[in-house]
Amino acid sequence: MYKKIALGILAVAAFFPLPFIASQAQAQNYTATATPRIDGFDVQAVRRPAPGNELAFTLYGSPGGSAAVQIGGATSGLVLTETESGVYEGSYTIRQRDRITANSTATANLRVGNQVASTILDEPLIGTPSGRRSSRAAAAAGAPNIDRFDVEAPQKLVAGEELTLTLSGTPGGKASARIAGVKGKIVLDEIRAGVYEGSYTVKRRDRIEANSVVTGQLRVGERETNAVLGQSLVAGPAYQSQSRERRAARYCVNCGSVEAINVVEVKGDGSYLGKIAGGVAGALLGNQVGHGTGKTVATVAGAAGGAYVGNEVEKRVKTTKHYEVIVRLENGGTQTITYTEQPPFAVGARVKVENGALTVVQ
Repeated sequence: MYKKIALGILAVAAFFPLPFIASQAQAQNYTATATPRIDGFDVQAVRRPAPGNELAFTLYGSPGGSAAVQIGGATSGLVLTETESGVYEGSYTIRQRDRITANSTATANLRVGNQVASTILDEPLIGTPSGRRSSRAAAAAGAPNIDRFDVEAPQKLVAGEELTLTLSGTPGGKASARIAGVKGKIVLDEIRAGVYEGSYTVKRRDRIEANSVVTGQLRVGERETNAVLGQSLVAGPAYQSQSRERRAARYCVNCGSVEAINVVEVKGDGSYLGKIAGGVAGALLGNQVGHGTGKTVATVAGAAGGAYVGNEVEKRVKTTKHYEVIVRLENGGTQTITYTEQPPFAVGARVKVENGALTVVQ
């Protein structure tokens, strides 16, 4: 009998004409997780794949994840460690049983939560930078061209100082730079057509000198070109002053990129109105069951069950949804901006924080 009462109450709750009845879509409560971002994947190549040689990998992307590398011909994979926010590093020692060749590929996976991003290494595992073509020779062979490679250097090469590298050449490519004495490579973003720029903050572990060799690389499709920096990594006082002024004018303290867009639904609180309406519906239904004392019990049970269902239905109707946009700022910090409607941009968009809102910047 009571099972029939419960089923009847649910039926009334589904069709009872109350203003606070919610749709099934409104009742859902979930948080969306954005796909991780991979900004760069790098290897320090070895001269030959002899047992005992090490392949040092660096992955740049979303912070707080877990990263791993699979190498073609290797007998096992490699787990990378997050050495600093968004930078994952690890070395693979070549074994006797490995069959790694110049044509072997390396695939990196970056997992954040239950989302995974993957990328394939775009450079060979075997070889040395010195064996690559010069910019002029590569251009003659149809490869991309590097017109200029400069650095805005600090006055002293100490931990915390910043090097800003700029490479100009063929547009639409992927650019990077390596500094002798620094682990990994520096990714240079194309800030406008044919102009690539990136910054590196000197770390305590670096073994960097004023005359350290800096090699810039520009890849378009399957072809690449390299150029060696022709200036010191330490600037004189006059140049340093001009450099800081240019950098300050260009640097945007409240600019960054969208790291995640989370959809958040918050269930509201039920009120006495929902309980009363549900209780009335349940009591009416319970009153139709049984006779005498049984009828009274059914009426009371129906009222109680109906009050509970009515309260839950009202909670669902009062559910509110908003969007939390997480921005990774250029200074390394994060900021969360809340929107009541779907924001007009996607993860990875470059934005500027202004008056509690975001605007897309080019």
